Amino acid sequence: MISDPQPQVAAGKVLWHFTMSLDGFVAGPEHDMGWMSSGITGREGLVDEYVATTGAVLGGRDGWDLYPDVSAVYGGAWTGPLFVLTHHPHDAAPADGVTFLDCDVAEAVRIALAAADGKNLEILSPSIGAQALALGLIDEIDLHVAPILLGDGIRLYDVPGGAEIRLALVNGERPTDEVDLRYRVARD
Repeated sequence: MISDPQPQVAAGKVLWHFTMSLDGFVAGPEHDMGWMSSGITGREGLVDEYVATTGAVLGGRDGWDLYPDVSAVYGGAWTGPLFVLTHHPHDAAPADGVTFLDCDVAEAVRIALAAADGKNLEILSPSIGAQALALGLIDEIDLHVAPILLGDGIRLYDVPGGAEIRLALVNGERPTDEVDLRYRVARD
């Protein structure tokens, strides 16, 4: 049986955290996030839980260029150090609270985790998360599956030719249980 997840705790973990469509997309085409504000709601207190436990955020340049507003993280409820990993930091517009990093993923995770000061580091990038996962740097993958099929966009995990990675379910009686979801098609 799958139980509700225990509240997230600030334990210095590296979290790969996303709301994802049922078909595996974390953003629409061209990083469109409009679907997130189309009446989809999360569990009561979910945002407050992550605001309280997140010490730093690591994202990528593509997402930053489209949404360059550190105050938008969790609707402006979260404040803290934001790191943007990029191969070309010299042409990024400076922003308060944002550090542009030009290094490998392992070093970026090390820097951002140190800045999290004992709280969790959230990776909010599919490509950085996949690289960190391949390096064994991810402690947990926190997913919130939204009742929508996007059909196209940016996938959470898209590694052609990549290795299989097994996961252990945290909020179930048996860690290898599959998660059963049942949705009805919403008719207008």
